[in-house]
Amino acid sequence: MQLSDVFVGLGQENLAQLLREVSLGKLKTYQLFDRVKTRLHLAKLNQEHLRKCAPKLWERLGAKDEELASDLSQAVLVSHLDMLVAVLDLLEIPHNEGFFDKDAEIAAKLTTGWQERVYGAFQDRFPKAVLVFYVNHLAHEVAGATEVYRPAQ
Repeated sequence: MQLSDVFVGLGQENLAQLLREVSLGKLKTYQLFDRVKTRLHLAKLNQEHLRKCAPKLWERLGAKDEELASDLSQAVLVSHLDMLVAVLDLLEIPHNEGFFDKDAEIAAKLTTGWQERVYGAFQDRFPKAVLVFYVNHLAHEVAGATEVYRPAQ
């Protein structure tokens, strides 16, 4: 499974919600603003343009644009570093303010039922679309997930 499959697997409505959750200030802080603006093919990056470009991004993600998926996931995740820290702390994964070493052996920390535990612990604290995306992103990056996790509603 590729990262674009995570976006597509969660659905177009979820993508629209994720775009609403992107913090332009955080993009500037982490020097991602221009990169994201370029990758999204936007002349001007603001909340309105982010919302309006969702259908075109959906098409590109459906066509497996992995560079877009990667940059878009970074934009979403740096906008919610507090959530990343909380999730990694719950899972007892060593990290530095939400970032962990790509070479770290953390797959063993993702024990049976970890996705449900994370979702149950934080569903009322963080935006659900972002939380579910991060659970899937973590599963993809660390455990090589082959299916998209969708919590029972």
